[in-house]
Amino acid sequence: RRILKFYFLPTVRNWVSEGQGRILQRFPEKDWEDNPFPQGIELFCQPSGWQLVAERLPASFFVAVLTDINSERHYCACFTFWEFVDPQLQRAEPCEADEDETPREVQTSHLYAPKSLVLVSRLDHTEVFRNCLSLIYTVHVDGLSVPLETVIGNLLTCIIPIAGGSQRTITLGAGDRQVIQTPINESLPVSGCSVAQLFRQLGIVNVLYLFCAALTEHKILFLSRSYQRLTDACRALLAIMFPLKYSFTYVPILPGKLLEVLSTPTPFIIGVNSTFRSETQELLDVVIADLDGGTVTIPECVHISLLPEPLLQYTQTALSTVLDPDLQVADHAFPPSSIQSSSLKIQDKEIRAVFLWIFAQLFQGYRWCLHIIRIHPEPVIRFHKAAFLGQRAQTEDDFLMKVLDGMAFARFVSERGPPYRSTDLFDDLIANQVERIRQEEVFPHKVMNHIKELAEHLFKNENPYPAVAMHKVHRPAESPQNCPAHASASFPHLDEVTVQLFIDHAHAKLRSAPPVVKAELKSMVPSGPHLADFVERNGNVLANSARRLEVVRNCITYVFDNKMLEAKKLMPAVLRALKGRAARVCLTQELNQHVQQNRAVLDDQQFEYIIRMMNCTLQDCSHMDEHGIAAALLPLVTAFCRKLGAGITQFAYSCVQEHSVWTTMQFWEAMFYSDVQNHIRALYLETEEGTMVDEGLSGAGKSALELASEQRRIWPTLSKEAQQERVQKEESTVFSQAIHYANRMSYLLLPLDTSKNRLLRHTGLGDGESVSNSYVTNSIAGSMAESYDTESGFEDAETSDVANYVVRFINRFVDKVCNESGVTNEHLKALHTMIPDIVQMHIETLDAVHRESKRLPPIQKPKLLRPTLLQGEELVMDGMRVHLIPDGREEVMGVMGGPPLLPAEGAVFLTSYRIIFKGTPTDPLVGEQVVTRSFPIAALTKEKRISVTLPMDQFIQEGLQLRSCTFQLMKVAFDEEVASDLAEVFRKNVHKLRYPQHVQGTFAFTVGQATRLVVEQKSKDKNQSLKTLSKNLVKTAKRTIGRQHVTRKKYTPPTWENRSSLQSEMDEDEISVCEEPDQSSLTMSSTIRSSDRQTMSNVVERACCRDYQRLGLGTLSNSLTRSKNEPFRISTANRMYTMCRSYPGLLIVPQSIPDSTIQRISRCYRQSRFPVVCWRNSRTKALLLRSAGLHAKGVVGFFKSPNAPSAGVGPSQADSTSLEQEKYLQAIVSSMPSYSEATGRNTLSGYSSSHTNLSDKLRQPKIGALMRQVMGGKEDIPGTFSRGGKWGSIRGSGRLSVYNPDVGNRLAGKESPQPNGGPADTYFLRQQRAYLYIIGDKAQLRGGKQDSFQQWEVVPIEVCDVRQVKNSFKKLMKACVPSSASPEPNMTFHRCLEESDWMGLLHRVLQVSVLVVELLDSGSSVMVSLEDGWDVTTQIVSLVQLLSDPYYRTFDGFRLLVEKEWLSFGHRFSHRSAQTVAGQNSGFTPIFLQFLDCVHQIHLQFPMEFEFSQHYLKFLAYHYVSNRFRTFLLDSDYERIELGVLYEEKGERKNTTVCKSVWDYIERLTKKTPIFYNYMFAPEDEEVLKPYSFISNLKVWDFYTEETLAEGPPFDWELVRGRAEHVAEETGERADSVAPRSQRRIVWPCYDDCSKVLPDAITKLLQDLQALEAELGQVSEKWKETWDRIKTTQRNEPKLDSRPSFSSSLLMSSNLSHQRRSQSVYLQESRVCSSINLALDCEASATSTPAAGRTRTSTSTLYSQFQSTESENRSFEGILYKKGALLKPWKQRWFVLDKTKHQLRYYDSRQDKECKGVIELAEVESVVPGTPTMGAPKNIEEKAFFDLKTTKRVYNFCAENGLHAQLWVDSIQSCLSDA
Repeated sequence: RRILKFYFLPTVRNWVSEGQGRILQRFPEKDWEDNPFPQGIELFCQPSGWQLVAERLPASFFVAVLTDINSERHYCACFTFWEFVDPQLQRAEPCEADEDETPREVQTSHLYAPKSLVLVSRLDHTEVFRNCLSLIYTVHVDGLSVPLETVIGNLLTCIIPIAGGSQRTITLGAGDRQVIQTPINESLPVSGCSVAQLFRQLGIVNVLYLFCAALTEHKILFLSRSYQRLTDACRALLAIMFPLKYSFTYVPILPGKLLEVLSTPTPFIIGVNSTFRSETQELLDVVIADLDGGTVTIPECVHISLLPEPLLQYTQTALSTVLDPDLQVADHAFPPSSIQSSSLKIQDKEIRAVFLWIFAQLFQGYRWCLHIIRIHPEPVIRFHKAAFLGQRAQTEDDFLMKVLDGMAFARFVSERGPPYRSTDLFDDLIANQVERIRQEEVFPHKVMNHIKELAEHLFKNENPYPAVAMHKVHRPAESPQNCPAHASASFPHLDEVTVQLFIDHAHAKLRSAPPVVKAELKSMVPSGPHLADFVERNGNVLANSARRLEVVRNCITYVFDNKMLEAKKLMPAVLRALKGRAARVCLTQELNQHVQQNRAVLDDQQFEYIIRMMNCTLQDCSHMDEHGIAAALLPLVTAFCRKLGAGITQFAYSCVQEHSVWTTMQFWEAMFYSDVQNHIRALYLETEEGTMVDEGLSGAGKSALELASEQRRIWPTLSKEAQQERVQKEESTVFSQAIHYANRMSYLLLPLDTSKNRLLRHTGLGDGESVSNSYVTNSIAGSMAESYDTESGFEDAETSDVANYVVRFINRFVDKVCNESGVTNEHLKALHTMIPDIVQMHIETLDAVHRESKRLPPIQKPKLLRPTLLQGEELVMDGMRVHLIPDGREEVMGVMGGPPLLPAEGAVFLTSYRIIFKGTPTDPLVGEQVVTRSFPIAALTKEKRISVTLPMDQFIQEGLQLRSCTFQLMKVAFDEEVASDLAEVFRKNVHKLRYPQHVQGTFAFTVGQATRLVVEQKSKDKNQSLKTLSKNLVKTAKRTIGRQHVTRKKYTPPTWENRSSLQSEMDEDEISVCEEPDQSSLTMSSTIRSSDRQTMSNVVERACCRDYQRLGLGTLSNSLTRSKNEPFRISTANRMYTMCRSYPGLLIVPQSIPDSTIQRISRCYRQSRFPVVCWRNSRTKALLLRSAGLHAKGVVGFFKSPNAPSAGVGPSQADSTSLEQEKYLQAIVSSMPSYSEATGRNTLSGYSSSHTNLSDKLRQPKIGALMRQVMGGKEDIPGTFSRGGKWGSIRGSGRLSVYNPDVGNRLAGKESPQPNGGPADTYFLRQQRAYLYIIGDKAQLRGGKQDSFQQWEVVPIEVCDVRQVKNSFKKLMKACVPSSASPEPNMTFHRCLEESDWMGLLHRVLQVSVLVVELLDSGSSVMVSLEDGWDVTTQIVSLVQLLSDPYYRTFDGFRLLVEKEWLSFGHRFSHRSAQTVAGQNSGFTPIFLQFLDCVHQIHLQFPMEFEFSQHYLKFLAYHYVSNRFRTFLLDSDYERIELGVLYEEKGERKNTTVCKSVWDYIERLTKKTPIFYNYMFAPEDEEVLKPYSFISNLKVWDFYTEETLAEGPPFDWELVRGRAEHVAEETGERADSVAPRSQRRIVWPCYDDCSKVLPDAITKLLQDLQALEAELGQVSEKWKETWDRIKTTQRNEPKLDSRPSFSSSLLMSSNLSHQRRSQSVYLQESRVCSSINLALDCEASATSTPAAGRTRTSTSTLYSQFQSTESENRSFEGILYKKGALLKPWKQRWFVLDKTKHQLRYYDSRQDKECKGVIELAEVESVVPGTPTMGAPKNIEEKAFFDLKTTKRVYNFCAENGLHAQLWVDSIQSCLSDA
């Protein structure tokens, strides 16, 4: 075989400007037959352009590569040298470049033109070309005696060896000798040193980027100044891509004139000289590699997918080891003396070996995914990409996907797919070394050994005989550029005839020689190990667990054995298991076993189950079907069927159509090829077995590729007829499969209901989302077609009907597969004719099936359960069938263990009070449980539509997500039977009920009335005239006195809260008020007329006055005068709510300040909320005041600073206002005993100065530290909360004018400079603290003079904004009740909680509260003056009182605290809770909830200090937003009076069924059950609590996170109790009928109410006691009486030395030596009786208060309710005779009427401590005069007898005389009317 070359000498026209090259001579002059001459070659000889130069340049050599139209590459070796140009010649020729150019432009005398010798060859032997061209040049330059024609003739006729590692020595007849070496294997590229060179130029990462860019078909451009470097770089990139071959534009050297080629849209690898760099800057999608600069630039818009991990990591490690061998031993203590670095040639091969190793891993097992669809006449092979990716679990890998889709891989399959061909190194690697690669990949040294072996193979391939070096080539004698300019003669014109003779002579010789045939060694290509063998490790371990597969097998067995109940139980587990691939494969295998002869007829239920499983299996299949699940199910969906009627059969395919895989063309192609391969394999197996029978061999175990290999081997030996026969058989096999697939496709693409010719709508199923259609239950009929929303990949979906689309889709498929697999045109035409008939026939069959399926009975749905309703609660909308869907809470979904309770099927009900879901879980294992989820409609915070898809029995379209501020979320999906307009009606009704027009539309007002949606009220004028208000007050008074004939006015005045006065009703007490009538208010009927007296009496009974009396701030006496030396008085200035609408009617102010001054002062404060006293410390007499912040400076003229001139205002007005403010503050300071003492006034008795000083010394450091924390200075204690900086800064700003700017300096222990700069005087030194601290808004402390005597100080803080609380609460709700599981793994519950900053807000409120407590305790008064005085202010003053005064930690005290500080002082409950339409936009702001959370935190730290339990706080948190009670409605007392709901009518009988006050409800409930009581209540006397407030000490309130699905929220007692009784009845019935049951039961924290199911020890004992009493027929005692009695006996028990018994250790009372501050587990958490062992050692008890040394006194002295003998609760008492029960005598008893507890108790005598019995007044129906009965006391008048009738019995009483009897009757009546 000859090197086929052209040889020619181009030169240049001698132009000055850039010119055009032309060919001077070419040899041979005619084209070779098989190798045409490439055009345009002159451009490539001078890629930068043909130019003349002024100085001779050195000769250059490079190889350009041209690609012809047949994709054949031509290598152009170009040798360029420079010749002198004669100036005469230059002038002779005109310039063609431009007519204006003149020869004068040439300035130089010497010019040189380039001339090139070019060799064009189909073979790539760079070095041989360089030597030959150099020799020709040397002969010319040195003038050797050899004729040039001889050299060129020899060059064109030399014989080169055939590939296979052979060598040949050639000579051109000029005394030269060189060796041509061919590679052993032609398929392996020859790279020389180019790969190593490329890595040195660009580095590992850059080359890897280029490698991946080339494989994923990006555009790559190389830049360099050297042309040879460009060629080498391109060659290197192609070499490392082996075994893939580059199939796009490949131009290693691109001439400058062709630069527009770079704009081509197709991928390319191109090299360009660096001089053209600027032209490449505008290329936006080209990866540019600068070889000289070592950079690779990737544009922003280009994304290069890199190798998948961990392969990328392995590759980088291997490459760095090859390129830098020292790297491995760089850290060794004793490195080897020297590591021999490989030579460049060896390194080149090692790098290539690394890439070969990569490809072996990427493509391992590829041969198992080849489909051979034709063997003869030529093999046709297709690659099953989906299976390849699926088995490797790399369907998501971007890089591999792109490589497999690329042209290079398609070429790889076509070249390497054939099973019978010659093999190379890569085939060997794939077949035999995959296992080795797998085992070694994690051991770098083993990997290197393998790479070195591969490198050796590659090196040997290029250099089989490396020792032979016989080159001998002449070089020019001296460097040509040193020659004189004219010395060098021009290259001569050669004689064409001489050269042609050489060529002809050689041809003749070749013809006579025998033909040389290269022996090609063909063999069967081994496939290597199967993919599945080594991919299992990527599989999901969980999904493959044997238990899951067992469940799937069992369920299928049950279905076919007709054990439907068992199958139903397993079904949910099966559907879960089918998420895993192994279970899906298992399902297809199991179903296959139940198909006989391609058919399996099932009954209806079996059919349903099989369909559900199939749909579930297909649901998670992607459109690629990479795991072959859809492929395995395809034959099954045409096998399973059910009989619908005579001759009508419904097949499974009609029920599993809604999956994207069926509409994907690639899936059908892969399926078709797979089946064709199986049939062709079967075809040849038959023929083989026929021939092999004699030899006893069988081909049954052979794969299709092995059979094909065998067939290809024997193909040349067959006769023409045999060959033709095989071709025909194969073709008809493909044809028959095409018909079969046309049928299959019509089955799965035509919907069941084709009668309407509905268009197949586009629903984006092509995106890989699939919709479950597990419908196909009994009602498969019409509903199927309705929901058929499949996109079938058809075009023009609007123009025609379903049938046409299906026909078109099948036609497209048939055209593609038949063309690829060589089906004849006749057969193809026949197919196109058949397809419409197939589709039409199938449509007719489906119509019959559709008709019959409509007659099937409908699906059996679970019965809807009715919810229990409260008394007065009515249904607004009846139950709508819905599915309750799981949200982001994991407990109910079975993730935490146990079967999932959700999703559940049931109904959603809308009542006047709640939204309720009630239903049963869809999981049959918990199908007997009832799931209830509800919340008050008033608590709804957000409602939005959602769309839902669930793998349930129906396809559900729309849903609703409802979120409530009681931490509940309801995601419901409406059932298909619910019309969408009904769902809309539901939404509108929800909206109307949630936001009524007026507060009277809320449930608290409408309860018990006929259900109607809210009556619209005319909105009242905000500034209603005072006349109307006083009218209302008078009306209220008249009603209150009891004049029943008064006609009812506009509003029905309902009974409201029962607030019993501490006085008896019979006393006409009046309040003592300061009678200095204010002139301005006299006109507004300020004096109290007689008609107002009862109203005022009611005002006095309000919480505020009761508390003021208790604190000694205002007493009740019979006169209106009072002692002037008392520091405070109760002012009635606001009794008509004229001064401040949001304040109560009666306020505590300093005695010395008249009402007129107060009126003026109030204007300085926002909302007129001026400072008033709300609490006094009983020990230090320090005061707690509250007010709003001051008005912003400059809002009104006279609020200006006194220093500023007040224009237009009376000269004294501004001064007088701030003066009056100061007087007011001074009056407060003066009232403090510590101030009187310091200024020499009389000291109040009982408050000694020594005590003050002692407590100061004790408290000072603690207050300083607290102040520093709150100030947020440098001395911050670690753990303080400084985020957000809201409370963080209490530093003075210096600009404050009204208060001392040295803010808290003394408290923080710092020196305070004198205001006047003078020396510190003794008074200031002695003074340690201010008398009054004002906690104020930082921004609002303006306007007034500085107090130079430092009697008050300001602590400015930044107020926590309402919006901040609102946003924090939203985030808290989302953290505690997420609507869906978070996709981000790091967004855990605790992270979301932290981001909400809720705990931070609690920390800040508690921190300030504790600071105030410390200040009050140290004797300083505090005024809290923040925002508008109704949000943060209320929180702080309430918490301060709770911490400082033990009374507020009891039931009565806490109620009083909330009524006083929250209700009377006007916290805006309606506005903050958005209770009406008006507040809808403001949203929900949980200020009160925040307060309750703070109380909960304190309760956790001090569990023994509170009489009420945590449940009490949760109850209030739930019902303050529920609108069940009227207590928390409206924004102030003024609004409540205006609506007539503040005071109840005395004459109206109490409605015992509906409670309007939450307090009444709690009181009633407490009598029945200890649910609100804290058994650990054992308070310290005068205990001041100082809780830790750091975030680390705070806990998330379980109110936010707990849920009881069994009964809904446990805060509506009637509902919970009703359910408990119902359950008890059920279990009782069961117990009678069934064998003895176990006492054990499963408790689910998210389902059951654990506090009921697992009560604490004491509750359990009390319950057991009640049960035993009931069993014995005794009248059961009230729990409180039992508890009090046991406590009393416990206290009175003599102390024994021995260890107390269990019964005594159970009871604690005051003998607990429990640690006061508890952060650990306490009684309510220890559920097990036996574990309670509370120490009762009285001597060991210790207190934690700072002023230690006080002895522990009895608990019961603190709160009178515990001791039945305390006088305060004895409203009336005396001796009565009582008739005993039936046949029992009259007995004399001591009776006590208790108004507070609403009881009539009796004792044996007055001194008796033990109560003998109780009559509950709630149960009394009437008190009537009685008559003496048998055995009555003698000598007593008849009027002394009276009877008390209760719901249970009639009691007969006898008093001492008629007068006493009348008193008793009146007192009892009064009590009843109060209730």
